[in-house]
Amino acid sequence: MLHTKHTNLTRPALGRFGRNEWAFVGTSCGKIQQLARQLIAAMSDRYQCAYLDADHTGADADTALPGALAAGATLEYTDAIHSHLLRVQANWGIHQFRRIFNEADLILVNGNHHEAAAQVVVIDPAKENSLRKRMAQLTDVRLILLAEGVEQVFDFVENTLPDADKIPRLHLSDHAGILRFFEREMSAKLPPVNGLVLAGGRSLRMGRDKGAIAWHGKPQREFAADLLKNMCAEVFISCRPGQEAEMGTTYPTLPDTFADLGPYGAILSAFRQSPNTAWLVVACDLPLLDEATLRFLLENRQPRRVATTFESPFDQMPEPLITLWEPKSYAVLLSFLAQGYSCPRKVLINSDTLVLQAPRPEALTNVNTPEEAEKIGMEHR
Repeated sequence: MLHTKHTNLTRPALGRFGRNEWAFVGTSCGKIQQLARQLIAAMSDRYQCAYLDADHTGADADTALPGALAAGATLEYTDAIHSHLLRVQANWGIHQFRRIFNEADLILVNGNHHEAAAQVVVIDPAKENSLRKRMAQLTDVRLILLAEGVEQVFDFVENTLPDADKIPRLHLSDHAGILRFFEREMSAKLPPVNGLVLAGGRSLRMGRDKGAIAWHGKPQREFAADLLKNMCAEVFISCRPGQEAEMGTTYPTLPDTFADLGPYGAILSAFRQSPNTAWLVVACDLPLLDEATLRFLLENRQPRRVATTFESPFDQMPEPLITLWEPKSYAVLLSFLAQGYSCPRKVLINSDTLVLQAPRPEALTNVNTPEEAEKIGMEHR
């Protein structure tokens, strides 16, 4: 019998640093830096952009460790007023880099110093030998750029890359064309959205299962799922382990795999199953919720944020149980859990969250008790 030592978890689709990373190879560091800055300037309003490079001060530069690192510190943080400077004296691997770049949507890399999951190859005669040395790094070339005066790709590149003739080619000076390429790439990589109805609570204050109350002629959990199915790739009903039979068969269930954490555990369980999708999460105790409210949330989605949510009209705080959680929020949620927090609202407050005003605030009304049901004028059955 085969023995599996560890649980086979679904892993996020990450490269060396994050989800969407490209290394530029085949030209000088200066040209790579210039190209990266142009792209970042054009795209940073829609995407969180990051850039990786190396120190170019030269071989004669002082190599002594700076500041507190020279005294033996492993970390030194400086508040630089308009930015933050973090110096690290440690051996970092991909796991450390992925934590740092978790929230970056677009990661551009100087391929003369670092590798990345995808590559942009520049055909520059001045750096032909440098490119020859890096051919083994070319695992997923998505674009070829021709330097000034160049019209042909090097033979060794044509002969090495599979389907080289199908790789898009642009001139390095075609800034608009290069930007369009990256815009298309990022658009194609926009994470799809799944829906999750939170229905695993014990409804102690209501005295009966809130998800089973037929506000609209069917169990409220199914009504909420029906709203989500018109705008989500897949819809699941979250529940406690062993509660699946109570949920019916109309929608697949997603039992909690993070025990005793309430909605927080349900959200983490959804990401554990599908870490590469965004999750539109709604509670099952929102009888006034409508499709227009959910569509407003989706239409105003900003994938560069950790989450997009509404401001609660009742306490003016982010409403965590009508929230679109982006894939990058999975690591954020886990990091808060590791610090002893299991409140999704606390995550929203302390993260890069877009908070919207609901077009119809009453749609966000929670009904947790028979008295609240009577207050909003609906029959409690």
